[in-house]
Amino acid sequence: MTFWVIAVSGFRRYATYRQATVAGAFTNTVFGFLRCYLFLAVAGGAVTGGYAPEQLATFVWFGQGLLAVVLLWGAPELADRIRTGEVVSDLLRPVDPVHSMLAADLGRAWHAVLTRCLPPVLAGALFFDLYLPVRWHTPPLFVISVLFAVVITFCCRFLVNSTAYWLLDVRGAVSLWTLGSGVVAGLYFPLRFLPEPALLTLWLLTPLPSLFQAPLDVLVERDPTPVQLGIVGLQAVWAVIMLLLCRLVQRRAERRLVIQGG
Repeated sequence: MTFWVIAVSGFRRYATYRQATVAGAFTNTVFGFLRCYLFLAVAGGAVTGGYAPEQLATFVWFGQGLLAVVLLWGAPELADRIRTGEVVSDLLRPVDPVHSMLAADLGRAWHAVLTRCLPPVLAGALFFDLYLPVRWHTPPLFVISVLFAVVITFCCRFLVNSTAYWLLDVRGAVSLWTLGSGVVAGLYFPLRFLPEPALLTLWLLTPLPSLFQAPLDVLVERDPTPVQLGIVGLQAVWAVIMLLLCRLVQRRAERRLVIQGG
């Protein structure tokens, strides 16, 4: 019940930023046109990296729609609260900080689905031939995959912000995350364009392909059904690992606050 209440509050919080929501949806749509024309020009009407032109267009437009849902980059609120000491009030609450922040982030993601995801996707469907899934299980698998992507990216942002417990100034960590995450998450280009050894290394040793590449590959049915299920299963594994890692880091950070006299 508490988790649900916090999630609803996260939804309501972002629902107040109406002008920013409209501006963000418009910007994502504009960049969607630029990226889609670029990828289609490179493909030249042929199958590229295993993607037909319609699949590439779908990859681009749903990627633009998922930008605000998955949210690779956000304001370092946790880091700021750590730096100012306000995080102590979060630790005094009866709800685990990782779970409460995750609940609020899921509420934010749901708001983004309705306001930041649908407009770019509808614009892409209006001006381009998009790929429609032919397997009945693909839409629900895609929804589950996006949910796992939201959880994993929350954990990544939480860990990056948590470096403030030790560094105080997190601008370096945030800059590294901003520069590298989009490339290896499949946001800028499909990771299937990379050589297979590099692709397998990223898939198996890092959670980052689970953020964009995984749900988009599931949606465009790039692989047969068993591979689709394997992709979502790997996301589930990474979601559990990352949540456990967040809890471990949080416990160590709480002990550090005690040592510092916080």
